[in-house]
Amino acid sequence: MKKDEKTTNIFLSGVGGQGAILASNILGEVFIRAGYDVKKAEVHGMAQRGGDVTTHFRYGKKVYSPIIKYGDVDFLLSFELLEALRYINWVKPDGKIVINTQEILPPSVSLGMMQYPQGVPETFKKFFKENVHVVDGLGIAKQLGNLQAQNVVLVGAFSNFFPKIKESFFIDAIKKLLAPKLHDLNIKAFEAGKKAL
Repeated sequence: MKKDEKTTNIFLSGVGGQGAILASNILGEVFIRAGYDVKKAEVHGMAQRGGDVTTHFRYGKKVYSPIIKYGDVDFLLSFELLEALRYINWVKPDGKIVINTQEILPPSVSLGMMQYPQGVPETFKKFFKENVHVVDGLGIAKQLGNLQAQNVVLVGAFSNFFPKIKESFFIDAIKKLLAPKLHDLNIKAFEAGKKAL
């Protein structure tokens, strides 16, 4: 199979309210504009309650199914540490990972029934070495003056894996999917994330 005919699997994980779905929609716009066939499937039934939110995202010359097989993830983009750890076994041995440093305590931790896992980035680095990239998306968004921009910060960091795709495609997607009053902030968030990796 030729390299350009390969289907690439991206798995996004996060918690409701972090903007993971918007991030996947931005990526969808970008890869379609770049000429790829794109299929994606989202699970966000518990999103409003702070539950986990995931997106199976696949692109290639021709993609026949949106669902990624277990252990077949090329790229993991995670917006929360525990949600990254939850899907560590889905990633290929040579997979690339971007993890946000934010911790959102699940109810079992808040109630004192369980402890939040420690050393998540180190666990990933043990198995994936230099392919693990940790980004303080929340901290960068805070510096920009809007915590909700952390999802676009992560998209900016993630864009570094795709040097052949024009940066203007990402900017155009941000402008298409967000209200005009949010354009400047989110373009800055994208650029800051790109520099953070």
